Amino acid sequence: MIVSWNWLKEYVRLDMSVESLTDRLMMSGLNLESVDDVDGDLAIDLEVTSNRPDCLSHLGIAREVSVLFDRPFQTPPAHPQEKGPKIATVTSVDNQATELCPQYFARLVRGVTVGPSPLWMQRRLKTLGLRPVNNIVDITNYVLMECSQPLHAFDFDKLDGRKIVVRRGVAGETITAIDQRQYQITPDMCVIADARRPVAIAGVMGGLDSEINAGTTSVLIESAEFSSMAVRSTARKLSLHSDSSYRFERGIDRQGLDWASRRCAQLILDLAGGELCTGSLFAGSQVASQREPIVLRLSQIPRILGIEIDKETIIRILGSLGLTDTQSHFAGTVAFSPPSWRRDLSREIDLIEEVARVHGYEKIPEDVRVPMEVSKSTLRDQLIQRLANVLLAAGFHEAVTITFVGDDLASLFRPWTDAAPMRVEHSSRQRENILRQSLVPSLLACRAQNERHKNLNAQLFEFSRVFLGTEPDRPETQPTLLSFVSGRSFAEMKGLIESLVRATSREARIQTRPSDRPEFIPGRGAEVLLSDKRLGWLGELAPLVRQKLDLQDAVTVVELDIGVLEGIANFWPPYQAVPEFPAIGRDINFLLDEAVTWQEVEDVVRASAGPLLETVSFVSQYRGQGIPADKKSYVLHLQYRAKDRTLTGEEADRAQQAVVSACVQSLAAVQR
Repeated sequence: MIVSWNWLKEYVRLDMSVESLTDRLMMSGLNLESVDDVDGDLAIDLEVTSNRPDCLSHLGIAREVSVLFDRPFQTPPAHPQEKGPKIATVTSVDNQATELCPQYFARLVRGVTVGPSPLWMQRRLKTLGLRPVNNIVDITNYVLMECSQPLHAFDFDKLDGRKIVVRRGVAGETITAIDQRQYQITPDMCVIADARRPVAIAGVMGGLDSEINAGTTSVLIESAEFSSMAVRSTARKLSLHSDSSYRFERGIDRQGLDWASRRCAQLILDLAGGELCTGSLFAGSQVASQREPIVLRLSQIPRILGIEIDKETIIRILGSLGLTDTQSHFAGTVAFSPPSWRRDLSREIDLIEEVARVHGYEKIPEDVRVPMEVSKSTLRDQLIQRLANVLLAAGFHEAVTITFVGDDLASLFRPWTDAAPMRVEHSSRQRENILRQSLVPSLLACRAQNERHKNLNAQLFEFSRVFLGTEPDRPETQPTLLSFVSGRSFAEMKGLIESLVRATSREARIQTRPSDRPEFIPGRGAEVLLSDKRLGWLGELAPLVRQKLDLQDAVTVVELDIGVLEGIANFWPPYQAVPEFPAIGRDINFLLDEAVTWQEVEDVVRASAGPLLETVSFVSQYRGQGIPADKKSYVLHLQYRAKDRTLTGEEADRAQQAVVSACVQSLAAVQR
């Protein structure tokens, strides 16, 4: 941003040297590129960061100088006299694309005389490297460089239908811009049109057919807000960039459009004559007059900056920057509403940075002791690492997927809540703007992508937060989940869950409860419980779900709540000596009703076997020839061991018989 020294003096008193001015600006974040003498004026080239679009103007730099040097700031007048007929009786504005153009102001000046702009204006524009054209065009450029609001002036008599239409482009449309080059318009672009054709590429450049020339007598002034993303996309597609597009891409003062329009009209009346129609036309949505307050805890100033700054100084600095004190000073806090031109101020840390910047970074001693703590991993961090190690050892690969999903994935698998998912209104990902409620769909999409590249049976897992409700401040609505997908069987994946739980706590055991969720194949889905709390879900995907993602092979999915595992985590169990005495193994083959689950069998075995039972494990199941249709066969392996002696066969047989009797009585089992 090039600033004219002589121009800057209109808004703030410059009684310091240019070196002192630029040094102070550099210390506050506006780095100096160069200072050049241009016909007796100084062109000061400053590097403006993308988060400070307010400094892309003389008024913005003048505000900074006013604050840094404690000088009064003067805003130029913008009160043009309106003597013409009401503008609504002469023309109209139809905004058909409010998502691309939230605000559009129009004013009309009739009876102007187009000619050279005065020498003082030409000199100021030349200092900035701009070529003077005529008084009307020069005024729009002048106001742009004055307040950073892009403007455009149309020759009103060249507008077909004497109206303005803000709309999306139509496929096949073309426009010849004022650079005399023709550009192809597409439907994702915003254009300013009359009743017949486009007359400007919104936010980028005006059209040749409606430009101001020596014969112009009526001028329609456009002051609008165009979507930053839309302008950036259009400028890139057309390889067409301008001072206007540069500012729209970074964001403008949403409450400054009307002032810029009035300022432009005032200068046109002063320098080109004419009659201003009464009122203005507005098409779009009104902007809130005041932004949400930001609360600043005064205790954060010394904690972050390392120095004490008194409350009065903090209030004075923030007030001088244009922030509005809400007078809500409670328990060591202050609250300020940012001005409309400071789009970069939204958090407490932003206010702390402003206080430090204006107070002076050089006033912060280099030897200030900043409190430091040795970082250490939390219990959750340790738990996640242990679980990841188990999965990596089992042949899985960790995936990292984005938090946003589209409608197709969002509805694919969401067992944790029935609440509607949250959508981000202004996401750069227009098709994927939903905060996911499960990790499973994202992993399934990754697996499908691997299948398309012939990387078959990709076993993937991921740890991440999900967003279950519309109250993001409540921790229970943002649980951290572990999800993993594989082509392994239901039983294998259940065994893997048991390994994960054992890695968390050796004493913990899971239970499963059949689930009728439609995403699972009937009879192959389960809710996983831990200490009567829902730990998660396990199931083999139904073919219909696989078809939605073009998954060719069978897939079993697991999703677990890390918070539940964290509640029972015990990584350092009591020391247990290696067994001194041998174990005795016994197998049992039961004929059971189809409705009896493995969990029920295991519970009965553990409850009846007594203290000699060391482990019980599932060996196999059988259905088919020799087995009734409503029955199934389970083979179990039981291992017995005494800690203080060599176990005898008779003792193992008695424990085994107790197990058989209990299963017969409780489960109607038949020993085969």
